[in-house]
Amino acid sequence: MPEGHTLHRLANELTEVFGDQQVRVGSPQGRFADAAAQLDGTELRDAEAWGKHLFIGFGDDRFIHVHLGLYGTFDVHDLVTEVPPPVGQVRLRLVRADGKAYADLRGATTCSLVTAAERDAVVARTGPDPLRPDADPAAAWARIRRSSAPIGTLLMDQTVLAGVGNVYRAELLFRHRIHPLRPGRTLRPGQWQAMWDDLVVLMAEGVRTGTIDTVRPEHTPEEMGRPPRDDDHGGEVYVYRRTGQPCHVCGRAVRTTVLGGRNLFWCTRCQPIFRSRASR
Repeated sequence: MPEGHTLHRLANELTEVFGDQQVRVGSPQGRFADAAAQLDGTELRDAEAWGKHLFIGFGDDRFIHVHLGLYGTFDVHDLVTEVPPPVGQVRLRLVRADGKAYADLRGATTCSLVTAAERDAVVARTGPDPLRPDADPAAAWARIRRSSAPIGTLLMDQTVLAGVGNVYRAELLFRHRIHPLRPGRTLRPGQWQAMWDDLVVLMAEGVRTGTIDTVRPEHTPEEMGRPPRDDDHGGEVYVYRRTGQPCHVCGRAVRTTVLGGRNLFWCTRCQPIFRSRASR
């Protein structure tokens, strides 16, 4: 599933290519046809992301709400000489009025026409997004500090924290030497603030580059004299999808298990099991 930085990059791209421009709106697949007809020929104002939710704004209090889910893609093509016929199950197609740009949405979990009030209701159900300047990390901390659920579960709960997916979860916990099964309520405020600040930087870099790179300078392939990561997800990481490979820091084999239906990756030496002082 695309993580939050992907949605923010997409929102920026849609705004840059289509913002304040008249667009043709269609649904070649047909599932969004009625709503598309209401928007066709109107002005697309901008696009904005909250976590993994994307909202494309039009006039008259109307927004297209998109959630890509596990398999959705939203491909933007600018400076084209012609707009080709749609290929595959295109749920939504946007075409700039000058015919030199188009975008195709396929496979999304959600593609619906909503009002500002409906958009606000979706946003109200999500936790703070580290990529938004108006985000309040205290809102996430209020949930985490009271929860006995594993921090590895809480980080992926979009009502607690918006935009974090499986890669950022694994890498953030490694960078802060926190075992993924540690209960949220056992974290200290300073630990959470450090994790939040780290996410802000890491995810902003993801928006800039389009990849998730989480290794510190001393652990890059160049510094360690190791081959670059060979993975279709791209980016240099510590533990994500590195099961059985040696940890870049301590050399112990990376472990994996399943938590909440998703694969979980960690290093047993760098991220030791948490034991409270009361149990020691």
